[in-house]
Amino acid sequence: MARLIAARRTAVVPRGGAFARLRIEDLAAPVVLACLSDAGMAVEQVDELILSNALGAGGNPARRVALAAGLPETVAGLTTDRQCAGGLDAILLAKALVDSGAADVVLAGGVESFSRRPLRLATDPDGGPPEPYEKAPFTPWPDRDPDMTAAADTLASRIGISRERQEAWAVESHAKSVRIEHWPEIVPVAGVGRDAFPRNLTEGLLARAKVLQGSITTATAAVAADGAAVCLVVSDRVAAGRGLAILNGATFGGNPEEPGIAPVAAINRIWSGEALAQAEVMEAYAVQAIAVVEGAGLDPAIVNPAGGGLARGHPIGASGAILAVRLFHGLAHGRGLAVIAAAGGIGTALLVEASGAG
Repeated sequence: MARLIAARRTAVVPRGGAFARLRIEDLAAPVVLACLSDAGMAVEQVDELILSNALGAGGNPARRVALAAGLPETVAGLTTDRQCAGGLDAILLAKALVDSGAADVVLAGGVESFSRRPLRLATDPDGGPPEPYEKAPFTPWPDRDPDMTAAADTLASRIGISRERQEAWAVESHAKSVRIEHWPEIVPVAGVGRDAFPRNLTEGLLARAKVLQGSITTATAAVAADGAAVCLVVSDRVAAGRGLAILNGATFGGNPEEPGIAPVAAINRIWSGEALAQAEVMEAYAVQAIAVVEGAGLDPAIVNPAGGGLARGHPIGASGAILAVRLFHGLAHGRGLAVIAAAGGIGTALLVEASGAG
């Protein structure tokens, strides 16, 4: 069984902030090296590096990070894109490589720079000027490919989650994050050693928050951000009893018009209701987190104990891996769950156990 024996991340910084000039490899390479240092392992022991990246211009960012970190040239690097779910999916791919015997040591996670994402232009087959666009299509049917904010508002209306409930969730997310004085999981980069966005959300701030659509406001939607997160996944032989056992994981596709609740099916596949000590649920939108917690029957008391994406921000390709990093540093005993939704109606869940961890 694959085990997770080290996990680190950068701080999460809203786009245009302290990480605005950093390249993807500038963000991720220090995190890779911190993971290896924590585990007492050399770069020569790494078999593969798998990184999720959703907004880059291709070119295999994982290879760039591997070279920048000084990993052996034999480490080819594999870059994946499953949007928000990609960081967790990279860890599931690492588990599959290790469990199959194809690798002993795999670094896996995600990296994203909203600040330096490329401009996107769609060519005109009739020879007209190219058309700029922000969002890539996630289905072949435009009428079943909603804007994410619109989908969140539709979900809120359908299941009856009010703006007030969403705001209450956001307030608590920030409050839990603000209370944390020390973040041992964070690798300081560009002089930043803690997340830049958490704050005390007051009634005045909530009232002034811009309405994005319907019940969704800037206070209840995660901000676009830059960041990286990496986990070290190894075989039992290498782990020698250390770390978290990766018990199971699953990715499922659901209704593309309701991406927010797609993780419920993935959770049901790998979790049968046994006690959990901690759950990390991505908060791309407050309504999405509430819907997943209630739809899967999770105990809100153990969800996001140090705050979630609403307090941090959302570096898309890295966000799933950040959840796993939070579990690694927060789970002292028992089982933990990491859960994320992605555009196109996709949900990923990861189940780990801390018993026997060193």
